[in-house]
Amino acid sequence: MMQSIAKCHHGLMRSSTRRSSTQCRLLSSSMQVLENTEAVAQKVLASLSSIPCPSDDATKPAFLLRQCPVANQHGPTPLACAPDLARQFQVAQLYIKDERNRLGMGSFKALGAAYAIASDASKAPGRTYVTASAGNHGLSVAAGAKAFGAKAIIYLAESVAPSFATRLEQQFGATVIREGTTYEESMQAAEHAVSQNMNHDQSMVLLSDSSWLGYSFHYPLRVMEGYLVLMHEAVQQIPQPPTHLFLQAGVGGMAAACAAYARKVWGDKTRIIVVEPQEAPALLESMVAGKPVIAKGDLSCMGRLDCKEPSLIALKGLARDADYFITISEQSGQDGVECAETAGYKTTPSGAAGLAGVMEVTTAQQNQRNTLGLTAESRVMIVLTEAPVS
Repeated sequence: MMQSIAKCHHGLMRSSTRRSSTQCRLLSSSMQVLENTEAVAQKVLASLSSIPCPSDDATKPAFLLRQCPVANQHGPTPLACAPDLARQFQVAQLYIKDERNRLGMGSFKALGAAYAIASDASKAPGRTYVTASAGNHGLSVAAGAKAFGAKAIIYLAESVAPSFATRLEQQFGATVIREGTTYEESMQAAEHAVSQNMNHDQSMVLLSDSSWLGYSFHYPLRVMEGYLVLMHEAVQQIPQPPTHLFLQAGVGGMAAACAAYARKVWGDKTRIIVVEPQEAPALLESMVAGKPVIAKGDLSCMGRLDCKEPSLIALKGLARDADYFITISEQSGQDGVECAETAGYKTTPSGAAGLAGVMEVTTAQQNQRNTLGLTAESRVMIVLTEAPVS
């Protein structure tokens, strides 16, 4: 853990006492772990010098959420203490931030696109929001559009379940278009559709939860700003800062937002571990490469996290704020679901991926627990990001 904080181009850069090693340690046959050393972080940050860092100010999204009737109906999501799981993993405490009923939509992503659309509502009402989704981001876009009198067009890859497409259409009135076999291909189709229509329909905008060169950073920043609400709540709910925060990642938006807020409030008291599917290690491989890269892999059972290309904003934020990047196997993803359900939390492999990361690290050899500093006195927090699709 680093002990000091120094300024960088776009915010705070954790600095001097990070190790200089760039070695990626193999914890087991199914897990890789990369320590985010000073050398690793600086190389990535240098490659992203023109990219903004994630916001760590939860004031505006928290205020807008309080004005929302649906939010008042549901209230903050709970932070639960799971003593049985803590004993199983041989740590002092395990806290679960349970996002399965966020705004009645079943996922933390209800906070993101809906907040971005709400921010637009007074200045540019009636827009058509186009996006691609591996799942719940599309739900947030559709719900936000319906709530604020806008339209939503959602591009889905062929791998996304038909039941999800039906929900988007029937519950929220969104237009669903199937395009591509992967999230990346469906996003390319969405971007192409917006660019083709810009000349005669200025109200049509691309609202992505990822960010890349050539796409305005406005909406990805707003989406990630919405995610800050869950950490803003958790900080008020948890009795004392966790020693370890496990955050699952697809393109990295939620992980980067949570990490930014955790660093702002808890400083160096918390080790932040980013968890990715072994089949989609976009962030870890980018950190190893020292620049954004596209990862290769098969389809993952952790479908919401099955994103092969990182968000540039998220990658920059996590290069600054995260301590470790780890991958988990497909089997670990399924094991995480079973573990969560045994403890009374029904979820999906994506929803339980943070828990699966804790499981895999704590069941590794003792010296590998030590790598992440997990002891019998550790206080661990995870985010259960979504409910299973009914």
